[in-house]
Amino acid sequence: MCDTCGCESNGNMIRYTIPGNMQGNEQGQEEGLVHSHGHHEHGHGHNHEHEHSHEHGHSHEHGHSHEHHDHHNGKLINVETDILSKNNLLVERNRGYFEARKIFALNLMSSPGSGKTSLLEKTIAQLKSVVKLAVIEGDQQTTNDAVRIKNAGAPVIQVNTGNGCHIDSSMINKAVKEIEPQENSLLFIENVGNLVCPSLFDLGESARVVIISTTEGEDKPLKYPTMFENAELCIINKIDLLPYLDFDMGKCREYALQVNSKLSFIETSAKTGEGMENWLNWIKARMNKQ
Repeated sequence: MCDTCGCESNGNMIRYTIPGNMQGNEQGQEEGLVHSHGHHEHGHGHNHEHEHSHEHGHSHEHGHSHEHHDHHNGKLINVETDILSKNNLLVERNRGYFEARKIFALNLMSSPGSGKTSLLEKTIAQLKSVVKLAVIEGDQQTTNDAVRIKNAGAPVIQVNTGNGCHIDSSMINKAVKEIEPQENSLLFIENVGNLVCPSLFDLGESARVVIISTTEGEDKPLKYPTMFENAELCIINKIDLLPYLDFDMGKCREYALQVNSKLSFIETSAKTGEGMENWLNWIKARMNKQ
């Protein structure tokens, strides 16, 4: 999947931006770390060491092998190469870093348009006075969401993945060195909007949350089972639109539980605030269990 989508292509640029840290004019050149696959370009706006791993060793155990046909000798070659082996090491480094500093890291995953950023803005507004927060924002392009999160009141770094359709553990490894989350804090990782690839990559997070909206249809868990298999919580967002949609909440839960019988659910509306208390209580309870 990711060997054809551009994630691993030479020249794919990964950009790290902290809103407000700008050189030049407001439109200008972001200060931070630029990583170009294949060309090894690195621009550092400040002085400290980063560990660079140019081969993205994403650790996904998705159970299928990649088959390639050798047209020269007619053999069907079964290639099951763990090109993500370095990611395994970085996953454990990330996890060790989070555990040592008592950082509770939540990996938030969804398709585009689920209301993930709006929900995160509301969450920050409610929690910023009671817990230390930081956010890693993932998007292919623009710093729009990072600016929104900064305005909501949380330290944030934007990771632009270029052609890539997900965040991986090496990106998290670099991003946390840039933003330096405080000890005993809550770190939100807002993954790239995509219900396929992000589910395959362990980032070293404490827990995974999948967010779907009532506008997407109740069969999303059956269409994208891996995303739901690996999640601890499913947030069903935009419930304020239920009166206007043909969305079966019961079926959605039923389908998700067929994929993951241990999955928990919270229904929310980022627009009206309905269900937010349940979400905030889940975060607090889950942090206390860590």
